Amino acid sequence: MDRNQAIGLMLMALLLLLYFQFFSPEPPKEEPRVQTEQVTESNSPELNAGLPAQEDPSLPDSLFDEVSRQRLGIFAAGARGTEEEVAVENSQVALTFSTLGAQVATVELKDFTTYDGKPLYILTPETSRIHQRVNADNRVIDLTELYYQKKTWSDNDTSYISFTLPLPSGAVEHIYSLPPSGYQVGYELKLNGARVQESVDFNWRDNLIKQEKDITLSRTNSTINYYTTGGDFDGLAERSTSLEEKSIEEPLKWVSIKQRFFVAAMIASDRFTNVEVKTQADLADSSIVKEAQVAMSVPLENSATGWTYYFGPNDYHILKDVTEDFSKNLYLGWPPMIWVNKFVIIPLFDLLNNFIGNYGLIIIIMVLMIKLVLSPLSYKSYLSMAKMKVLKPEMDAIKEKHGDDMSASQQETMKLYQQVGVNPVSGCVPMLLQMPILFAMFYFFPQSIELRGKPFLWAEDLSTYDTFIQLPFTIPFYGSHVSLFVLLMTVSTILYTWSNQQVSTVQGPMKAFTYMMPLIFMFVLNSYPAALSFYYFVSNLVTFGQQAVIRKFVDDDKIRAILEENKKNAGSRKKSKFQQRLEAAMKAQQQQQQEKPKKKKK
Repeated sequence: MDRNQAIGLMLMALLLLLYFQFFSPEPPKEEPRVQTEQVTESNSPELNAGLPAQEDPSLPDSLFDEVSRQRLGIFAAGARGTEEEVAVENSQVALTFSTLGAQVATVELKDFTTYDGKPLYILTPETSRIHQRVNADNRVIDLTELYYQKKTWSDNDTSYISFTLPLPSGAVEHIYSLPPSGYQVGYELKLNGARVQESVDFNWRDNLIKQEKDITLSRTNSTINYYTTGGDFDGLAERSTSLEEKSIEEPLKWVSIKQRFFVAAMIASDRFTNVEVKTQADLADSSIVKEAQVAMSVPLENSATGWTYYFGPNDYHILKDVTEDFSKNLYLGWPPMIWVNKFVIIPLFDLLNNFIGNYGLIIIIMVLMIKLVLSPLSYKSYLSMAKMKVLKPEMDAIKEKHGDDMSASQQETMKLYQQVGVNPVSGCVPMLLQMPILFAMFYFFPQSIELRGKPFLWAEDLSTYDTFIQLPFTIPFYGSHVSLFVLLMTVSTILYTWSNQQVSTVQGPMKAFTYMMPLIFMFVLNSYPAALSFYYFVSNLVTFGQQAVIRKFVDDDKIRAILEENKKNAGSRKKSKFQQRLEAAMKAQQQQQQEKPKKKKK
């Protein structure tokens, strides 16, 4: 490893550290506790502002009816009824509704379970509440406080449920449709004869249920995303656990409450307006990932409106077919990492997944295939290191000759490079070209739902950290567990670094720094998914073997002979554009240094 390669490694390390500082999960910090309560009318004043209290059911019937007419007007018939649950399901989801409110009460994803093997619910009555309000006859009517008559039927394998409230000259009707498969639920609201204003006010408050082992990683991957009718995707900050809120002036096409592996969303048939979104996490409550709230207006066309719900996995293959740019709920990094993931990593993973059922084996084969494709870059990098090692005695002689005169030393060093035909950055460039793949893996493995719940060796779940030893205490910046895959990755990285040092020209503090990096990443990656640390462990082993093979084809004596031959023919060889620009810059720098003493004398 020469000086330029060491600088390249330092740049890579700096970028990785910046990534972990600003984009990776952080250990939870102590913050003032925000009380998380069950979402009910009594403790959600912002959801009930301007609404009179409900009738007291203990009132005499005549008085109860009179109070209902005063409060609800033509909707008074909905004040009485019996709450019943209505269930419907297809091959992927199981839904329950209630005749009180006519809203989705529970959503179970049948193909998934929680990390501890329990049924996985996206919505439950205890953690989620939806309100729909209309302004009719100068009254604010909450449609979700009314009782409805239910009806179910099927048509071409699609299941339908309607909830109807008769009015004096019409009816309120909520109609849901569930196809035989898939995660989308159609919804239509009809307000015939209700004389309502031109929009429905919609408010959805959802306490996101813990479904994964690592709640910290879940919190840093949970947020509210949205997509405007103008084609812009945005969302609240994922990593933030404090209050995040935003008022969105531009109409939206869809809005989603997104967790790490699952999404609950609304997709407009036309548009959503006056949208306000909020998220916040209570770090003291280990049962709730985050609190999310969406408030908006839904325009009415001919006293009707509708949208589509999506309750399903945060799976790239499914999301891309839901609606425009809905796949952006799965964050795969910024360019060029997102391109590497979309067009290289995901297709390769899918190809192997079609033939191999063991995900540990898939990761091993992915490493081998990627290393094979990148082997020319690895060879060029190692060859550059070998050339710099051969030149080291001459470079040391130049430094000794010029002493503290750095400018003269650099000029003569560049002249030596030109004579022997060596590009000083040729070893750094191959490593930099591999960085997009390195970073892409930091996004792919934590977001890959295919790995969720899949065991390998001692790891029970490749989508979260492997607990080899559970500590009775917590180590700052490390955690309360020991990941064996991370330890193996660290040891293999140290061995790989030691191997590189055998052909390195780096000395002093820079050499020690290369050994510190594996220890730093041991702390950083201890709580990352086991699949990621296993990938890098296997990658280190393959790289170590790759370099052992390359050494057999790279002979120092042959390299020295080639460099000497290049030096003899230096006069007939043109300088590269890089060398010309570098020499011009160094000459300009030397000239400035020579002019400074002259100016001081004047």
